[in-house]
Amino acid sequence: MKFSSPQTLQDIATIIGVSYVGDPMFPVTGMNEIHVVTPGDIVFVDHPKYYEKALNSAATIVLINKEVPCPQGKALLISDDPFRDFNVLSKHFKPFIPAQANIAATAQIGEHTLIQPQAFIGNHVTIGKHCVIHPNVVIYDHITIGDHVIIHAGTVIGADAFYYKNRAEGHDKLVSTGTVKIENHVEIGALCTIDKGVSGTTTIGSGTKLDNQVHIGHDTVIGKHCLIASQTGVAGCVIIEDRVTLWGQVGTTSGIIIGEKAVVMGQTGVTKSIPGGKSYFGTPVQESREQLKQLAQLKQLPKLFQNKQNKAL
Repeated sequence: MKFSSPQTLQDIATIIGVSYVGDPMFPVTGMNEIHVVTPGDIVFVDHPKYYEKALNSAATIVLINKEVPCPQGKALLISDDPFRDFNVLSKHFKPFIPAQANIAATAQIGEHTLIQPQAFIGNHVTIGKHCVIHPNVVIYDHITIGDHVIIHAGTVIGADAFYYKNRAEGHDKLVSTGTVKIENHVEIGALCTIDKGVSGTTTIGSGTKLDNQVHIGHDTVIGKHCLIASQTGVAGCVIIEDRVTLWGQVGTTSGIIIGEKAVVMGQTGVTKSIPGGKSYFGTPVQESREQLKQLAQLKQLPKLFQNKQNKAL
């Protein structure tokens, strides 16, 4: 998330009530998760395991729970609870604005786009030309949709990321301030859910088609001309390259890459990154030819066992 106007290190420290290391006028232009940070961003870290990764990331302001040497050209915000204070900043710079109408006055809707009854279009949504938004579709604030997009009934675009910190008193939610970008010529089936990024963008590439009841997790980037069949669940921060096919009930873990033109057969659990141009099957995922060969060999075990018994007799 980029701020609407640049801030200073001192400004940010004042908002969350913490000390800092660095020039009080050090520029701060946004805040993001570590996988999408750029210079000028704040990144938070609250576990020693990830200190080095955060300090060496592209972010130039690190919100951290321990005083450590400050890398050259960067600044630190010292907090006893970086997770909490990151949420404070999220709410400060992108507060929730209640809806005033089914189609917000700030929404921009292109020529020849049809919005069916009972659809909801949130604040600052942009929808392109020649789109069809069917009944009971919900499009949250700040979503961008391209031209010639079809979204079928009951789909939700832009719900919060499933991202929690486990505390003694329960699960503490990380506030989502990101968005969703849907490019041209995308079709999304009925009852799909596409979560917005925590602070970045969940993206559905041009020409991609989603079947009914597909879930796409936060900050995932899906390439162009992909096919994703019913009841597939894609976790957060996944990269799916162009022309990938995911058949029904595929599930993935987070933070992996599925290579260009990969085909993943139904009910496969994609537990790791997989190269493109191949077919995959099974849990844990394997190339389909090898997996099917193993299944065929397993079917021969009773016969082999019986032959061994007969020879023993």
